[in-house]
Amino acid sequence: MQVQNSAQNNVAPLNERFTVVVISHNRNAFLRRTLQYYSSYPCTVLVLDSSAEGDENMARDFPSVDYRHLPQYTYKGLQEKLTYGVNQVTTPYMVFAADDDFLLHRALTESVEFLEANPDYGVCHGYGIMYLTRATEVNYFRRDRKVHEDYNSEQAEDRVVRFMDNFLPPFYAVTRTDLLQQWYSLLPPGTGFEWQEIGHTFYLLACAKARILPIPFAVREMNYGASDHNTNVLTVLTFKDAKSVAEREQFAEFLASIPTPLSAKGAVQAKQIALDSFTAMADCLIEGRSLKGTMIIRSAWREAGEEPIRSFGPQQFVEMPFYNKPVFDLLTEFEFLLHAMPAGRLQLQELEGILLKQHELMQIHPNDTDRTVRSRLWEALSLNVFNRAVVERLAESLKDSEEPEEGLKLQAWAERLNALPGQQDRRLFENMPSGRLLNWLEARNPDAAQLKAIAAQLARHNGGPQFGILLLDLDADMVKLQATFDSLVAGHCRAFNLVVFTTGDLPATTTVRDTVHFVKVSTINYVERINQIVAQSTADWLLLAEAGDQFTASGLLRASLELAGAEGVRAVAMDELQRQANGALADVFRPGVNLDLLQTVPSLMARHWLIQRDVLAQAKGFSTEYPQALEFDLLLRLIEDGGLAGLAHLAEPLLICNAPVEESSAQERQVLTRSLAARGYRAQVSSALPLTYQIDYQHAERPLVSIILQSQDNLESLQRALVSVLQRTRYQRHEVLIADNHSQSEELATWLSSLEGKGDRLRVLRSGQRLSASALNNFACGEAKGNYLVLLSAESEVVNANWLDAMLNQAQRPEVGIVGAKLMDIRGVTTQAGLVLGLNGDIGSVFVDERKDAKGYMNGHQVEQNYSAVSGACLMIRKDVFEAVGGLDEEHFDEVFGDIDLCLKVADAGYLTVWTPQAQLLHPGVLPEATQARAALRDKWQARFEQDSAYNQNLALTGKGFTLGDASSVNWTQLLA
Repeated sequence: MQVQNSAQNNVAPLNERFTVVVISHNRNAFLRRTLQYYSSYPCTVLVLDSSAEGDENMARDFPSVDYRHLPQYTYKGLQEKLTYGVNQVTTPYMVFAADDDFLLHRALTESVEFLEANPDYGVCHGYGIMYLTRATEVNYFRRDRKVHEDYNSEQAEDRVVRFMDNFLPPFYAVTRTDLLQQWYSLLPPGTGFEWQEIGHTFYLLACAKARILPIPFAVREMNYGASDHNTNVLTVLTFKDAKSVAEREQFAEFLASIPTPLSAKGAVQAKQIALDSFTAMADCLIEGRSLKGTMIIRSAWREAGEEPIRSFGPQQFVEMPFYNKPVFDLLTEFEFLLHAMPAGRLQLQELEGILLKQHELMQIHPNDTDRTVRSRLWEALSLNVFNRAVVERLAESLKDSEEPEEGLKLQAWAERLNALPGQQDRRLFENMPSGRLLNWLEARNPDAAQLKAIAAQLARHNGGPQFGILLLDLDADMVKLQATFDSLVAGHCRAFNLVVFTTGDLPATTTVRDTVHFVKVSTINYVERINQIVAQSTADWLLLAEAGDQFTASGLLRASLELAGAEGVRAVAMDELQRQANGALADVFRPGVNLDLLQTVPSLMARHWLIQRDVLAQAKGFSTEYPQALEFDLLLRLIEDGGLAGLAHLAEPLLICNAPVEESSAQERQVLTRSLAARGYRAQVSSALPLTYQIDYQHAERPLVSIILQSQDNLESLQRALVSVLQRTRYQRHEVLIADNHSQSEELATWLSSLEGKGDRLRVLRSGQRLSASALNNFACGEAKGNYLVLLSAESEVVNANWLDAMLNQAQRPEVGIVGAKLMDIRGVTTQAGLVLGLNGDIGSVFVDERKDAKGYMNGHQVEQNYSAVSGACLMIRKDVFEAVGGLDEEHFDEVFGDIDLCLKVADAGYLTVWTPQAQLLHPGVLPEATQARAALRDKWQARFEQDSAYNQNLALTGKGFTLGDASSVNWTQLLA
């Protein structure tokens, strides 16, 4: 083919010939970045933004862009949005552009010119590579392989099949506008995403020739993570099941029915051509003939004002048109935008820890000098040269230093950064979880007037409680020590002394009476030295911490007020913020005293407790036998000695510290096994997930369990539930009681009659009249022979064979009254777990919509823990406990919420409610509306609803739970009352 030159003297401006249609949905940062890129290209730009909220500043910041806010088109409504969009285009040529891709300006122009010069061609594009933006580098991947480039056959079927056989997606190709308008007018409403892409290709090639120019065309973001579209073209092209085959046949018939040059061949032959093209496309994708990702370049931007440093992967593909300086210059331009206007999920996740570290390095400390401040700013710059605040502050600092030329260099870099309209790094950081946490924490600090009143209050109580901080510095790290010191100096509490146990040289000679006392230790004897200090200490409360832990400004202050005059309290857990492996912060907002969560996740529950000094001394200090589990061992010994009495929780962050390393701890397991043995169990401790433990209590008894199913004209669901119990229950010492509530169904009556006389393990109980749900359960429980009762919904189906073993494992503990199970749907998604009082107004479940293997907050989705209530869809209770509390309340909770009321009555009787994820059942998990019953439950248990002890008051009471609550000040005035 002879490519013609379209250069003419009177060519219309590009914006009258060509439109870039940018597609975006709820990704404002991406959209603004891509518009910044296209703002230097003289075409028409049409934005189709279906975000829930529009950008009211778009016209101001990008006046040449035609911005359309289209909230009526949801993410799933892409077809409708594109149909609308193509009909708004008035230029003869157009291209779709995703908001995270870079379509090269020059390539777009060349593609337009090619189509202008060749009117029998409808589609033109070139080759693409992919990028993945990390925190401080960009990785590039070869996407396209060299393919046949000219689809110029006069026979439409040849073009279609050959293009599909060398498939490079033409969706983001430069295309004649009328072709796309025709295609979207023909596309049936509601076409699946996969078939949209397949049909798009088929139609364009059936109607016109196509050209792949041997030029770089696109730099596209690499797909990672899950897409809401969840598309897989290969699935619809290759699956052999009847439904998939029928779908292919149906779509091929549609393609054969629409007007194209193939229509002349008749419907049957046109359909076969479509099916042949599907096969060709599937073979191409399976064999990787045209699309195959391979890492080719890593590009890191280390120096402000310098070029990025690139390293090349072991495989290179020099036949592709990307290996030349003009393209590398373009990549540099893209990288500057990517780093200066960060947007990608992975990029932001990795950047969060860096921005937090930079935020901390920019803080001013009381003993700072110009030199120390500048030193930290240089360190901050080395972490990320695109942080504008760091660059500007360091440039200013260098003006009067010995390095003014470095200041000028940074000033120029700052001007280059500020030429972009990206959000400031502080705002970016504040919108990240770490930034929100720090702002939340800042809001809790008292103001000057409150501080004055607090000081007066504590003065009236001899200064309030004194805290002894036992600080381990086993790495002799002065930088970490200084961080701890700085946090204490910046805090509002002065009623502490600090004992530093260091393996390094002592910086001064001190005594235990000094505010800071240094003690020389080794990694072998430090526990003994701690215990010696405990015996000498005059502090009221002792706390074990590590060098580098940072105290919050108000944590100790609030503890001072809360503990002043407190009697009978032996130990107090507080909350904390933890630095994750990537440097970002995560909140660890603990529940109230929770024996089971302490045992199953000790790394998150047993750290940084305030221990009353006399209690620690009476316990003979920390155990030298378990140096890697000092606090866990101590807490378990306190529980062995006095139960849970005197243990408390204060919902206030005390520290910012490092998260525990995700690896198993032999000493934690040994400590837990020792403690369980001391409590009379021959328990076995295992770990299926790092930092978590499962306990098999190895109970000697195998008691009879009565499983109660309610029957009330529900034959189908009842049969499913019964079959699942009989077929999937490993524990055989059980009976099943079917309590029929005066059902009217003859079919059900016949089936129930057929079950009678089948032995003692299956009994049918009949009520003489229709009873309430609570009354029917009470009636059945009275007839039960088992020592343990299981209330099981007929809407449930057993999933795992050891469900009953798992529940008995917990219920046979003398301190446990009730055990609940994990409810899920057929997809393995949790529908109900533990219940929280006050969540979403009245009562709600945590972990809803989580995959059953998701860790959950504090690993709580995978471990036993105590809740205030669990669902009666599957609830085990000891029969004598059930009878002692009067069973289910037939008067106030006759139909619903009797299960929750039962849990709260059992708790009042002094028993724990345990939720175990080891018992899993299928159940919809939907709580009943029942407005009046909800109100009655709240009225009866008002104090428990005001603050659920199994949930932290710093967490939000909306949504799925375990999310950060609104920033608000501590009620210091109330604490002073």
